[in-house]
Amino acid sequence: MPRRLNDEPLGLSPFVGLELAYLYEVGRVRSPAREVLEELVPALELVVADVPAAVVCEAALSLTWTRDPFDRLLAAQALAGGTTLVTKDEVIREHLPLAWWG
Repeated sequence: MPRRLNDEPLGLSPFVGLELAYLYEVGRVRSPAREVLEELVPALELVVADVPAAVVCEAALSLTWTRDPFDRLLAAQALAGGTTLVTKDEVIREHLPLAWWG
């Protein structure tokens, strides 16, 4: 695991669970969202990031570089909460200074 992940608290956006559920429903992931999260949350000591939805939506209004609603919500939540977004998505990392991938 990259050193940075050991040095910073890790938050989990509630939108991650929603996106995982969608991906499972359309056959892009093999396990239901709850199973994935039940394994990852304790293993990575994740804490649910609790930014009010109205604040996230307000931040999302300016993120016109993506049409993916989940990417937009996740990026907006990182912005609204001032937290790092760990993502492999190159487009997000290109447009969001808070995004990181080790």
